[in-house]
Parts: sequence; C-alpha cells; structure tokens
Amino acid sequence: MRQPFRLLLVLLLVSAPATRTALAQPPAPGGGRGGFAPVVIGPPAPVPPEVAIPRPTQAEQEQVNAALKRFVDSDKSSLQPLLKKFEPLMLLQPARLNVAATFTQTNQRMGPRHEGFVATAKQGNIDLLLHGDSITDWWVQGDASKAVFDKYFGNTRTANFAVAGDTTQGVLWGLRNGEGQGFQPKAVMLMIGTNNSGTFTAPEIAEGVGAVVLELRRDFPDAKILLLAIFPRSVPGDPVRDRIAEVNRIVAKLDDHQHVFYMDIGRKFLDDKGVFLADSFRADNLHPQAKGYDIWGEAVSARLAELVK
Repeated sequence: MRQPFRLLLVLLLVSAPATRTALAQPPAPGGGRGGFAPVVIGPPAPVPPEVAIPRPTQAEQEQVNAALKRFVDSDKSSLQPLLKKFEPLMLLQPARLNVAATFTQTNQRMGPRHEGFVATAKQGNIDLLLHGDSITDWWVQGDASKAVFDKYFGNTRTANFAVAGDTTQGVLWGLRNGEGQGFQPKAVMLMIGTNNSGTFTAPEIAEGVGAVVLELRRDFPDAKILLLAIFPRSVPGDPVRDRIAEVNRIVAKLDDHQHVFYMDIGRKFLDDKGVFLADSFRADNLHPQAKGYDIWGEAVSARLAELVK
C-alpha cells in the first residue's frame, strides 16, 4: 500500500472519536394532546472513566492537525490534490457535547409524573427503587403484569420512578431535581438506554448509562445498584440489536462487585434463533407482557433479596 493511502486511512481512523461524539439533537417538539415543550439541553453530567469516550485535548488536536497539514503540504504524489481537497474532513474537530450524558429535562420528566415522584421521594420509606423507561414503567400496566409485580415485589417497599419514553438524560435530570433526594433506598434496579438507541451511538449511550449510575451513587451512597443490561429489541439482524449489545459490553465494566452489580438476562427472553419467546413480549418486540415480566422477576428476585438486606 502506498504511503499516502496508508496515512490517509490512519488519519481517518484517528478522526473517528470526533465523529462518534457528534452532538445528537433531541427530538423536535411534537404534537399530541397539549403538544410538547421545547427541550433545552442541560449541563454535562460526570461520566465514570470506565465508559468515558476518549476525546482529544486541545493540545492533542493541534498536534495532530499540524502533522496532517505538514504531510499534505509536503506530499509530491499524484494524490496531493485530493489530499488537499479533503484535508478539512480529515482534521480533528473539537469533541461535541454528548446529550445522552447531560442533565436535560425531557418531556417525560415534566408535569404530574415528575411531581408525583418528588412527592413520593419526600415521603421516604422506600427500600427498592426501580428506574428506567417504559419497559420498567409498565410493570403495573394491566392486571396480569400487576399481579406479576406483586408476586416479586409485593413484600418490599418499592417505588417505580420509570417513565415510558424516557432516556438517560431525562433520568439524570429527574434524579438531580428531587427524585433522588428525601430517601435512601437499600437497592436500585436500573435499566435505561433503549430510547437513546435511535439517535445516539453505542459509546454515547454507554456514557449516559454510566452518568446515571454515577448520579445514583451520589444520591444514594449506601444503596446497591443492580444494573441490568438493556433488553434486546426488534428481531435478529436488525442493527439496533448490535448497538444495544455494544452498549451492554461497555457498561458491564461498571460492575465493581461492591456497589454496582451488572446483570444481563436478555437471553432468557429469546429462543435459540434469537426470537422472543411466544407471549413474552408484545408484537412491537420491545415491551414485555406478563410472561416476560415473570421471566424478569424470577431472574432478579434472588439477587435483589440479597441487595435489599
């Protein structure tokens, strides 16, 4: 391989972190009953080093870009005009904000749901906190799933602060704004990030999940956190399956065997072809039904019993 091509490939690979940390825009305000308020991106949240995306410092960026310019200017091959033409695309850009790891009030964390969570938090008497999105929120939607919820959590003082449609940034905002104050649970069961998968890369989502775990540690320093891998969704072959699997590989590093305990139960919902077991999930291949919740409850009940002690 000729030297210009080799260096060009290296430089493109070096530029990848800047590309994958590009700013992900929040959903545009939509319709629906009453419409939605515009989402204002909040300040960045701290991220654990185990899941942090490498980002160049300003000095590193300047060094790499200077080296690139020297190479392009000194190249005498027939590729020099092309290298010069595409030089701006190869230059390292400043890493932009990862919205998945910000304290951003989402539409899901506005109004009565958030206010109700804050009121519940102030009352205290919570031993187990469930947190996440619709997959956790809908444990009690319908008589069948409610019966399953009572089967596994009926004897534990439990609060469910999950909200359908929410994201890592929304959970972060809620915890920082009243949902993480006023009580000290013994354990937290967290699964969040599937709603980030349509807009963010796997490393960005992992940073968001890590930021949530760090915020939970800040708010509830004595709690044990059961961090669940994001459940599989869609069907085998859908790229979202691979993205979620990558997120899970990254966030598994957060398990410290002391405060945070990672657990992946996703395979329990699938047959040997990777398809959801009959009647375990809805037709959307995303949300559990009563059978799926029963598989979930059975898989985590023993571990949670240990963590709540």
